Amino acid sequence: MARRTPVGPAGLGGETGPADDDPPRPPEPEPHEEAGPYRRSAMLLDAALEIGAELDLNTVLGTIVDVSMRVVPSRYGALGVLDESGGFSAMISRGYCSDRSAARGEEMPHGTGLLGELVRDPRPLRLDDLSTHPGSAGFPEDHPVMTSLLGVPIEVRTTVYGNLYLADKIGGPYTQEDEDILIALARVAGVAIENAHLYRRLRRITEDFQRRLLPPMPQVEGWELESRYLPATRLPNIGGDWYDLFQLPDGAACLAVGDVMGHDARAANTMAQISNMLRVVAYYRREPPSDVLHDLDRALHDLHGGPMATVLLARVEPSASGAALLRWASAGHLPPLLIVPGERARFLRTEPGLPLGVDFAVPRPDHHTELPAGAAVLLYTDGLVEHHDLHLDDGMRRLADIATAHADAPLARLCDALLDATFDDDVTLLAVRSRP
Repeated sequence: MARRTPVGPAGLGGETGPADDDPPRPPEPEPHEEAGPYRRSAMLLDAALEIGAELDLNTVLGTIVDVSMRVVPSRYGALGVLDESGGFSAMISRGYCSDRSAARGEEMPHGTGLLGELVRDPRPLRLDDLSTHPGSAGFPEDHPVMTSLLGVPIEVRTTVYGNLYLADKIGGPYTQEDEDILIALARVAGVAIENAHLYRRLRRITEDFQRRLLPPMPQVEGWELESRYLPATRLPNIGGDWYDLFQLPDGAACLAVGDVMGHDARAANTMAQISNMLRVVAYYRREPPSDVLHDLDRALHDLHGGPMATVLLARVEPSASGAALLRWASAGHLPPLLIVPGERARFLRTEPGLPLGVDFAVPRPDHHTELPAGAAVLLYTDGLVEHHDLHLDDGMRRLADIATAHADAPLARLCDALLDATFDDDVTLLAVRSRP
């Protein structure tokens, strides 16, 4: 019986080494019924829509392979992404006993085998018998046995982004129609990958711009401080979330978290104006927080037409008993969260008051509470608790649950735990804790 050469994503890259006994193949898929031309056209259209719907690069790559294996039914599939030097920077494979994705820093194909063939000569490659090709010899032992191959380059205009290949078609050899379909999918994939690269670049630029608008964390004696800003997952827009923390002349620490309506350059500009004006007003007005918000709201109305925004303003100062006293007022913002080790985290009862930009003449109530030793206070924006598939009450409950579970942890770990999820909107956190 003729021996078939093991080939896989890394093997197609051209690693050398003797092949021992063939590894076990994955379970056989269900028998496939060949799709008619109309069904193929519908599947191709659906595939193009599915591939083009994603912007995250890793998700795009996996979707391309999954969709290709579905439209041209195959047991195995892979996609190699090229870097600027022509080497592989990422590899997505499907059909193994455990699918995997490799990224830069992991062992990559060397590009001297069949994958390299597609890189050096970016034209479709269709093989009924891999063992007849000179690039299909001497591969790692852990690759499944493959017999046939269909590979195409992924390119946009004159730029080759990588290559896509399928192995072992279900139901017969690869045909010219299969090749035409995979070429069409590769063209869609090229545009999707280019868009994902542009999205990643734009996201990096907007994140950097947003963070430059936010202040660095100061050093306040006796307090542990931590802040986080996380942009919205889906859209790389400039957001209106902001925070601030600074020390007042009387020794109190002033904390603020706010959210300006909108996700554009205008929102970012308004956010910077409000943040800067709040610093000035709080520095001279100092207390109570409700009066600071009133003066800020009045100034914004007179100077900038009263932009809409929510703000939670707080100050922490020593109380008569020696414990820390938290005083705060809200302009339409969510309440602060008190986190005490050994207790369940709880939201401090807050009458929210009107947001900035609605009616500066309406007073906002002040609130105060003493902070137990070792207690932390968390200020946050609504992106942390509002999700398209989650009720606000459930989001608030999730926040309290996570905070309770990490009440004894350093604030950095608490903030990381709170942000270990996918969010629809920008998220800003500001956490403070008195040091013993």
